[in-house]
Amino acid sequence: MKKDIIYTLKAPYRDDFQIHGYRFGKGEQAACIIGPMRGNEVQQLYVCSQVICKLAELEEKGAIAHNKEILVIPCVNHYSINIGKRFWPSDNTDINRMFPGYEYGETTQRIAAGLFNRVKDYTYGIQFASFYMQGEFIPHVRMMDTGHQNPSLANLFGLPYVVIRKPEPYDTTTLNYNWQLWNANAFSLYTAATDRIDLESASQAVAGVLRFLTRMGMVKYQGHSGYIASVIQEEELVTVNTQEAGIFRAVKNTNEEVKVGDVLAEILHPYEGYVKMQILSPVDGIVFFAYNEPLVMENTVIFKILAKLHK
Repeated sequence: MKKDIIYTLKAPYRDDFQIHGYRFGKGEQAACIIGPMRGNEVQQLYVCSQVICKLAELEEKGAIAHNKEILVIPCVNHYSINIGKRFWPSDNTDINRMFPGYEYGETTQRIAAGLFNRVKDYTYGIQFASFYMQGEFIPHVRMMDTGHQNPSLANLFGLPYVVIRKPEPYDTTTLNYNWQLWNANAFSLYTAATDRIDLESASQAVAGVLRFLTRMGMVKYQGHSGYIASVIQEEELVTVNTQEAGIFRAVKNTNEEVKVGDVLAEILHPYEGYVKMQILSPVDGIVFFAYNEPLVMENTVIFKILAKLHK
């Protein structure tokens, strides 16, 4: 294992901002694995640390393939993690909305440019990402529909689902999208948590990465074969919103089967405690995403349900 400084940003008052990377093996730039870009992505940081730990063990055993280099960048934005702020502290901008970056631009544009210049030539790019809404997912692999995506490769992670997303204009500045435009096979991995550590889904993610690296001939690792993934389009997920604000009390959680009319959650009056509204399932299916904050605002997305294709 070799520890490198991937990017340095000079700071006028504090220590320089540095992004660190851990290299395993040497030779062809085979795979790059990137952790949190946002300050609340504690789960993503934990997963990356466990990947580094496993790869270090494999390298000691000589289990990294000849002429293959794997780069792991465990954290892109430790400044925000240190103060518990989701976006860049000084201007509240999101590094993962700044790619491919601009080296003469604003701070987060320069960070994105410096990072992307170092990772754009890897054959495979894996990012541990988080969703813009607060909640929990069934662990899955997500890909942008850029015309360059390869869902068959995403299946090799052995996670339960592969989700293909049609990019919106704002998606064109994400790492995943730009990796694909530079001819990398890019994958975003989502687990059950963001700002807390969920050991079960973290273990699934680590195993998924090692499974993928093994199947692509980069490491030798004996593990569980995983799932045969279901490939779905994001628009297949049925979105459920609230019509009331108040205290949120979930009845159903991720990976639970539901039927039409089942109670998914209740919205309580915050002062008087009575149930203002019951949220009912509009379809038969499986809860793919579930909101998990104690308070909820009107029109918030609180569930995404994967509808059953056949009754």
